Amino acid sequence: MKLNQLSDMPGARTTRKRVGRGTGSGTGKTASRGQKGQKSRSGVAIKGFEGGQMPIHRRLPKRGFKNLFSTNYVAVNIGRVQTAIDAKKLDPSKPVTVEALCAAGVVRRPKDGVRLLANGELKAKLAVEVAGASKAAVEAVEKAGGKVTVLPRKERDGGKKKAAPK
Repeated sequence: MKLNQLSDMPGARTTRKRVGRGTGSGTGKTASRGQKGQKSRSGVAIKGFEGGQMPIHRRLPKRGFKNLFSTNYVAVNIGRVQTAIDAKKLDPSKPVTVEALCAAGVVRRPKDGVRLLANGELKAKLAVEVAGASKAAVEAVEKAGGKVTVLPRKERDGGKKKAAPK
């Protein structure tokens, strides 16, 4: 196949409908907008407008709330950590931190921290420093001869401004 033989799939490109170009075109005169009224004029944007009736998005009650103090951890399985060690991306002799996991490509964005989970098998002896870990993950790391350190939780102000020091 050559570059001059390439073409679009049939129906991939369609010519636009040119409205208001005479009655013979089928879309002349009113250009398929009907007659009179707000929607026949140009510059109309009435999304959600219900003719003076209270719109449904204002009639319905609000639900729930956004917790400002919630934490969003990235879950990492011990099997994934072992895969990174086998691929020589993680050094088991050094402590496994969030920065090390990011550098190894195990975690892309750490968000509020990393939580270690027990899915998979761990063979290497590791010193792991994470924001959270399940009991089974801690047991699995300790069974392999390693140690899990759970870092203290970061304080959040919940979006409130702190008072100026006196």
